Amino acid sequence: MFSTYDTFSAPSFWQNGPAPGAIHNFPGPQTGNTHLFQRSQAPVTTATSIVAITFNKGVLIAGDMLGSYGSLARFRNCPRIMKVNDNVILGAGGDYADFQYVKDFIDQKVIDEQCLDDGFIMKPKSLYCWLTRVMYNRRSKFDPLWNNFVVGGLQDGEPFLGTIDKLGTSYEDKTICTGYGAYMATPLLRDAIEKILIQPNKKHEI
Repeated sequence: MFSTYDTFSAPSFWQNGPAPGAIHNFPGPQTGNTHLFQRSQAPVTTATSIVAITFNKGVLIAGDMLGSYGSLARFRNCPRIMKVNDNVILGAGGDYADFQYVKDFIDQKVIDEQCLDDGFIMKPKSLYCWLTRVMYNRRSKFDPLWNNFVVGGLQDGEPFLGTIDKLGTSYEDKTICTGYGAYMATPLLRDAIEKILIQPNKKHEI
């Protein structure tokens, strides 16, 4: 009598573990679908509204420091307005971790510019254009950055204000609000600005 190796089955190293000469099936996608995996479908720790307006000498961007864990107001010290350089400021709503991820890249871009020491610094339209490409690229990969960014600053002495959402959709305006503020504050601010532009010398209640 003799035995062949094709009928021999060695026991696994541990319960439900790999066996000698065998391929172990790990939890998750099975063979044939190993290139597919689940990405985050919703942000976890989030921040909400950013309110921004332009005026004759500059730009004002405001936002709270609350970070919400789902519906729980969990974190009270989450700054989400950053000074990029002397001409540019950036505000962000949405997922706080994604904002920190983008902030690290922007900080590195500023350091690289300082190292070049060529007299040029980042302008608000440059950052606005770059963020538009970044957000659209990530959205095209079905792995979006869950943020709404507001870029403000002075471009050649003129105030600039623009916003980019997680789909890469962008626009410029004199007043921009994100999150819940887009529904509540935007109509009030636009109405006030229109009144001031029509009758600049008359006092208006906002």
